[in-house]
Amino acid sequence: MKFDIIVIGGGHAGIEAACAAAGMGCAVGLVTMDKKAMGRMSCNPAIGGTAKGHLVREIDALGGKMGLIADRTGIQFRMLNRSKGPAVWSPRCQSDRELYSVEALRIVESVPGITIIDDSAVDIISENNEVRGVITGNLGEIMCSALILSSGTFLNGLMHTGLNSVKGGRFGENASTGITETLLKLGFEAGRLKTGTPPRLKKDTINWDILEEQKGDENPQPFSHFTNAGDFPYLPQMSCYITHTSGKVHKVLEKGFGESPLFTGRIKGTGPRYCPSIEDKVVRFSEKNQHQLFLEPEGLNSDLIYLNGFSTSLPVEIQAEALKMIKGLEEVEMVRPGYAVEYDFFPPHQVDLTLETKLVKGLYFSGQINGTSGYEEAAAQGLIAGINAAAKIKGMPELVLKRSEAYTGVLIDDLVTKSTEEPYRMFTSRAEYRLLLRQDNSDRRLLKYGYEYGLIDKTSFEILEEKNRKVLEGIEFLNKHRIEMKAANVFLEAKGLDLVYNAETTAKLVKRPSVGLRELLSITTNNNQQVNDLISDINVLEQIEIELKYEGYIKRQQELIEKLEKFENSAIPLATDYKSLKSLSTEGREKLSKVKPRSIGQASRISGVTPSDISVLLVYLKT
Repeated sequence: MKFDIIVIGGGHAGIEAACAAAGMGCAVGLVTMDKKAMGRMSCNPAIGGTAKGHLVREIDALGGKMGLIADRTGIQFRMLNRSKGPAVWSPRCQSDRELYSVEALRIVESVPGITIIDDSAVDIISENNEVRGVITGNLGEIMCSALILSSGTFLNGLMHTGLNSVKGGRFGENASTGITETLLKLGFEAGRLKTGTPPRLKKDTINWDILEEQKGDENPQPFSHFTNAGDFPYLPQMSCYITHTSGKVHKVLEKGFGESPLFTGRIKGTGPRYCPSIEDKVVRFSEKNQHQLFLEPEGLNSDLIYLNGFSTSLPVEIQAEALKMIKGLEEVEMVRPGYAVEYDFFPPHQVDLTLETKLVKGLYFSGQINGTSGYEEAAAQGLIAGINAAAKIKGMPELVLKRSEAYTGVLIDDLVTKSTEEPYRMFTSRAEYRLLLRQDNSDRRLLKYGYEYGLIDKTSFEILEEKNRKVLEGIEFLNKHRIEMKAANVFLEAKGLDLVYNAETTAKLVKRPSVGLRELLSITTNNNQQVNDLISDINVLEQIEIELKYEGYIKRQQELIEKLEKFENSAIPLATDYKSLKSLSTEGREKLSKVKPRSIGQASRISGVTPSDISVLLVYLKT
């Protein structure tokens, strides 16, 4: 049996990798231990959130599947950070956990060229530092030209609850063994990371009446650009609820610290800094008397509630006792205790910006194997790995997104250039050009790449080109279109804003706080077809308004990108022998040899590489 590409793992990274590669015309074998667990949400049954929602929108614009699956299975949609600027608006949805896996499997099975193999990979076949195939537990040897490892938390996975430890990568599922050992023999460096999950609660044993309700948006926005807004949302919508821990809860939790695998040293792996377990929160933030918790439904027909914010690996009896001290949970029944998972990962300086490993040609890493945390980060990597593996086989150009183009570019550049020793999570603060990388303009930024690699159809691309034309023409029109002084002042006075003394352009007036473009256009006395067309096209109008309101900031970011572009375009040969460049600092030689940056721009972001080292490299490139 032989495939162009084999993908190991049916999680969020594996789904995107397989679908992208097959969509580009490759024969793909997707190896997963249980196809019914395709895309299973091991932790929180939700997609998106701060910065993560940006990634989902980008995945969709590139032709990925996560946004479509989320739209089909979401039971609550919210746009986070609406009170702040549009750079940090982030879509999020609560998903039906079971339906998400069902829909993920349906989509994967609908893509021509994918063969799902219910098996477990135990070894990698390589020759002369080039991948040749895998060995599975049941089928034995399966050959391929490229291999994408998307193994999640399953590599030598170990689950901890109190003093009890069980091998496994997820509740009720076996760990994957053999792959780590093979990679170590090939010369890769490995480490251990840890993640966790909260207890699941029985819905009918919660006192909902005394809890704070959190509803979804009244007019929710889909993740996917290809979801029919008229049919959306597809499922009935549900509320989440908010409660808090207390000093009494913390006292109960402290009783279990002596048997906590986190504090006794049983867990060797590093946990996520920005999503700590509840026992870690109690210790690290001892001055806080309470921590916010979210009660989130696992599905429309599920009796399980996910207690977001209460991730723990404390003994079962301590978890049960502490839960009953929380407001609304006085009579709660714990269906399944929380647990921590420890697993192998491979520090990501060992992959290139294409996510191909530097040691073995044709071998790609994506997802938690690279040290990331989260479904969205994994899916974004899987998509890029799938595109690049297929592009290499097809003889097409590789896809490397710049930091100025996408959050996906920021994610991969951070991983490769800075590496990580703890689970990496995406935040808007990591993107220096975040005003340009908004969730609302992901299609305008990236759909062209999806079309170029055959993952976006021609009709969708032509619709995007038409949208771009309307936005540019709309901005040009509103920079000339004037509103008469009398009409403008009636409008401004009602809002308590300073008046104008002449007719003023719409573009200038909309820059004022609390002034919306739609309401501004509705007062114009110059009633014409172009104004009416703008008002009727919500998507175009939103883009124009943001571009006009933040014109100065956007221009400064674009100027900075142009200024630094020469460094990003100054390519460094991958075969450069940094050890021979004696003028480099000792740390600089070591770090540059480790990362093997593609450009001066990337080299400048490596910790330990000094401005003096960059000057040496610039001189070296000239000579």
